[in-house]
Amino acid sequence: MRLVCLNAWGGTLHDALIPWLRAETADIFCLQEVIHTPGAAQDWLEYRDGAHVLPQRARMLDELRAALPGHGATFCPAATGVLWDGDQTVPSHWGLASFTRDTVPVVGQVQGFVHKGYSAQGFGDHPRSRPAHVFRVWADRRPVVVAQIHGLRDPSAGKADTPERAAQVARLLGLIEALRDPGDGLVVCGDFNVEPESETLTRLKALGLRELVTEGGYPGTRTARYTKPGRFADYLLVSDEIRVRRFDVLYQPEISDHCPLILEF
Repeated sequence: MRLVCLNAWGGTLHDALIPWLRAETADIFCLQEVIHTPGAAQDWLEYRDGAHVLPQRARMLDELRAALPGHGATFCPAATGVLWDGDQTVPSHWGLASFTRDTVPVVGQVQGFVHKGYSAQGFGDHPRSRPAHVFRVWADRRPVVVAQIHGLRDPSAGKADTPERAAQVARLLGLIEALRDPGDGLVVCGDFNVEPESETLTRLKALGLRELVTEGGYPGTRTARYTKPGRFADYLLVSDEIRVRRFDVLYQPEISDHCPLILEF
């Protein structure tokens, strides 16, 4: 089995991202920052948050589906807010997407919020709503639970431990426990927006999980497109039941401001 985890950055690097996905042979894709604007007439919209302005691919979810025709898609929206087309606002959904190859049975899943709840009237104030998707697949003659998350962003606290992040990981653990049976393998991945020494990762490791980014000695998970200090954001953890054949943090080609995490197991 092969799994890719990536914060896809709203499709900002669409021209590099889509060909890479088409060529990628993964059975499971866990993608964060996916845009879905049903019926949009334009290819590009603009996200505006104060001085932070970013191009976003309007029909990104549809384009991901087209790039991965042999996979089923589950979209988990965090919020419906507005993107901009010049001086016009366009309602747009934003969240997580999980893709599983059609030959990999999904035998259970839980979708829930680990911070706040669904926001239908805008993206809201920071830190914003955050969903998680936990799904159970039949892989290599045994069940494996995969959990993906996009951890909350808190401009005032940076990546430091906060009560909100403590509550977030507690809710994530609850979603995992609701689906995982004894003996199931477990993979937890995503853009956690925390440092390697965080309470979040400490609590996940207490389940007996190994964190493969730091264990592998990688210098970070951000590409050159990210110019701020702090190179860690994305992590991938596995239980003892997961036999890791290969793990890598891919720095080239640049398809986002985050690096893809690639696991073969």
